[in-house]
Amino acid sequence: MSEDSKNIKAMADLLRQGATLMEHSCPACSSPLFKLKSGELWCVSCKKRVIILKEGEPEPKAPQAPAFSSLESTILAKIEALEKQLAEETDAEKLNSLGATLSTLLENLERIRKMKKAS
Repeated sequence: MSEDSKNIKAMADLLRQGATLMEHSCPACSSPLFKLKSGELWCVSCKKRVIILKEGEPEPKAPQAPAFSSLESTILAKIEALEKQLAEETDAEKLNSLGATLSTLLENLERIRKMKKAS
C-alpha cells in the first residue's frame, strides 16, 4: 500500500471517529488538517499535532522543568536502590535482569537531561 493510500485511509478513519476536516492545511506538507474530538489539530501525513497562531500571538512554550526534575529524581532514587540490590545479589539471572533495568534507567536519565537542556 502506498503512502498516499495509507494517509487517505487514516483520514477516513479520523472522520469515522468524529474528527472534523478543517479548511486549514499543514504548514509543513500542505495536507488537510483535522480537528480531533479533544480539540487538537492533527496532520495525518506528518503524524503531528499542529498549532495555528494568530498574527502577533506568542508561541506557546512546552512544559518543562517541574515534570523533568521530578522524573529525574525518581529515576535517580531507583538507580540507587538497584545499586544496593546489585551489590547483594549472587544469582546470575537476577544480576542480568537488574543490569538490564539499570541500563534502561540510565538511558532514560540521559534523555531527560538532554530534554531539560533543550528546553
